[in-house]
Amino acid sequence: MIEWPNVTVAGHQELGLKPEELQRSKCVLGFIPVIYYSILLCVGVPVNILTAVALSRLASRTKRTLYYYLLAVTGSDILSQLFIIFVGFLLETAVFHRDVPLLLLHFVSAAEFAANHASIWSTVPLTIDRYVALCHPLLHRQISYPARARKIIATVLMLSLASGVPFFWWSDMWRNSHPPTALDTVLIWTHVTIIYFLPCSIFLVLNSLIIYTLRVGQRQQRCKEEHEAKSTPPRRLGKSTAMLLAITSVFSVLWAPRTIVVIYHLYVSSVHRDWRVHLAYDLSNMLAMLNTAVNFFLYCFVSKPFRSAVRDVVLLRGGPLYPRRALPQRQAPTNASISSLYSGNNKRSQRDSTPLSPRRARKPS
Repeated sequence: MIEWPNVTVAGHQELGLKPEELQRSKCVLGFIPVIYYSILLCVGVPVNILTAVALSRLASRTKRTLYYYLLAVTGSDILSQLFIIFVGFLLETAVFHRDVPLLLLHFVSAAEFAANHASIWSTVPLTIDRYVALCHPLLHRQISYPARARKIIATVLMLSLASGVPFFWWSDMWRNSHPPTALDTVLIWTHVTIIYFLPCSIFLVLNSLIIYTLRVGQRQQRCKEEHEAKSTPPRRLGKSTAMLLAITSVFSVLWAPRTIVVIYHLYVSSVHRDWRVHLAYDLSNMLAMLNTAVNFFLYCFVSKPFRSAVRDVVLLRGGPLYPRRALPQRQAPTNASISSLYSGNNKRSQRDSTPLSPRRARKPS
């Protein structure tokens, strides 16, 4: 999916270029990207696996669609880390120096794009679900349930896999010295639309509607308090909504530089020629890949149930997330009725076993 830094220079026979065309831009960062992606992979994959286990427990216990969508996002992030960071950069570029069959390079490129699209578009059903839950709660109760969430997730993953096929012909932005062709222009604009402009537009519209609905609810609550002279706690931002806003905001910030640099490469200056564009592209890729490892910390910061689930997983505990406080209250009337039943039976047995008093004894006829 993402073409990685030109750490090593390929041979003349591989490129088939003239000597003057081999004067490419230098990689200013050197081996820093190799170290960075190695650390990101060693930290991100275990953290995402821990996130997936904790979310799977929450989903099985609560049956909330929110955790199913978050689980899909986490699984897609793991695929992105394996295909893009491990296979695309560390193996192909840093280890084999892209000295692998060309057909394999194209297949891996399509797989990287598919994993990246799945990681981003798994957040879209989550955003729609939270919008319906807050703005149309009655409708949300009817249409939101785990079985439907799993079908939606499967559909998104299949569409993401299909969307990666055209990028089989994605060109190497670091090594291609010729100007972008018409096919490159179409693929680049398709890429930035799929991974940034379209999902960010959906996030912006739905999040704006969610915030607007919450503000309107707060105003109506204040007016109601003024008329009724009652003080009720204000309607605050829910934990799930705060988590959604954090996920979408971090994604928009981390992926914006790469989108800008790709468009700049297309129309202004090439990554292959200008070392400054080369440096900007390396840094923007590093920021974009950071998005695959930060969600765990966002979940821990926002959600108390998630922190409890992570604690249970780390400590190898499988107990319930919350103490069941309603159970003794429900049993109290039952116990009371049973005790009253036994007391009634005891009284009845005592009355039956007690001899009749002389006053109540019937006289024989």
